[in-house]
Amino acid sequence: MLSRRDAVRSLLGAGAALPMLRGSAFAALADAEVVADGRSAQALVDDEAFWGSVQRAFDIDRTLINLNNGGISPSPTHVVEQMIRDIRFVNALPVEHNWRVLEPRMEATRRELAALFGCGSDEMAIVRNASEALETMIFGVDLHRGDEVLITNQNYGRMITSWEQRERRDGIVLKQISFPVPLTSDADFVRRIEAAITPRTKVIELTHITNLTGQILPIRDVVRLARPRGIAVFVDGAHAFAHFPFERDDLECDYYGTSLHKWLHAPIGAGFLYVRKDRIPTLWSLFGSSAAQTGLIKKYEEIGTHPQANFNAVSTAIAFHHTLGADRKIARLRWLRDRWANAVLGLGDRVRVLTPLGPDVGGAIALVSIDGLEPGALGGWLLSKHQIVTTPIVHPEFSGLRITPNIYTQPRELDVFVDRIGLALRRGLS
Repeated sequence: MLSRRDAVRSLLGAGAALPMLRGSAFAALADAEVVADGRSAQALVDDEAFWGSVQRAFDIDRTLINLNNGGISPSPTHVVEQMIRDIRFVNALPVEHNWRVLEPRMEATRRELAALFGCGSDEMAIVRNASEALETMIFGVDLHRGDEVLITNQNYGRMITSWEQRERRDGIVLKQISFPVPLTSDADFVRRIEAAITPRTKVIELTHITNLTGQILPIRDVVRLARPRGIAVFVDGAHAFAHFPFERDDLECDYYGTSLHKWLHAPIGAGFLYVRKDRIPTLWSLFGSSAAQTGLIKKYEEIGTHPQANFNAVSTAIAFHHTLGADRKIARLRWLRDRWANAVLGLGDRVRVLTPLGPDVGGAIALVSIDGLEPGALGGWLLSKHQIVTTPIVHPEFSGLRITPNIYTQPRELDVFVDRIGLALRRGLS
């Protein structure tokens, strides 16, 4: 098996022949690998020489401190360069280059994503984002008037409104379940789901990690609860895939959808839909497909003409992910989260962090709530006065600022954020 250092050298060698691998990103990783010198992920977690090299793989606007990496994350420079190269290639002769050259090459992306997720290539559809994947599930499952669907009131808003549309249109019954933040225990969450199940329950749809507070939910436990009862479990993995290490069999799920422009650092407009092979025939495609495609995963890709460059550049993002190492990524993200979260908790008892902390839990996403400071006003003040990008969250049961650093985030940027929160606590938003 290749070491990480040998893998980087191999990719750099390939770059001499392949334009997609030229540029500074893999060179930056090669520099980082020299600094790493075989040390463990935990030993590297606060090594700024190592992470400084990784940061140079990104072309970042440092005039703003971006602590909102939950919606869209930047791509490494070589990913962007491959996409631009393919866009130019397509533009030279679109009808040939887009459909007859680049589209067949997407099979490499499909194969590599399937390997990373731990499923078959014939179970992996390439789609544009998690919303498209989840709405394929939501509008593709056969339900009848009176059938019940269980979700939580912390599911992603677009998925809630999609289910509400089915409720209005088809007469299904949508039940939203509340759970505390931080979650008291996985067992408590499963009990809340189980208590809501009735003989009419047909689907449970859950987020793998919530976009509001970064709470990871016990998906496998819910699947094991639901499957013997004949209940489908749809998993919204928009913020999970390539954020922290897991595979399909860790979840035991039959359906999973995610975006790849978040934690995999792929171009904007790329995601995947996984459907277990024996479930494909009974889940309708969102766009029309032929009867001959009933049992084929590619029926979920019938979206009409679309740019192929975004999808093909996913392969290069996967190469970056593997070369950096999933273990290093999640260790660093947790360290960055705990750095700012523990610092703001030390500012006084008006501050609460509504996300579990620690080196072995969660990911980069955390929610901080500050008594007396409304999230929207605080977020606006941080952006307009201090050039810090955050995400105000207002939920009926809690509120706060969602803070989401990434692997290119510098510790000093988090220190500036903590300093400005201290200023707001002392002087208000003036």
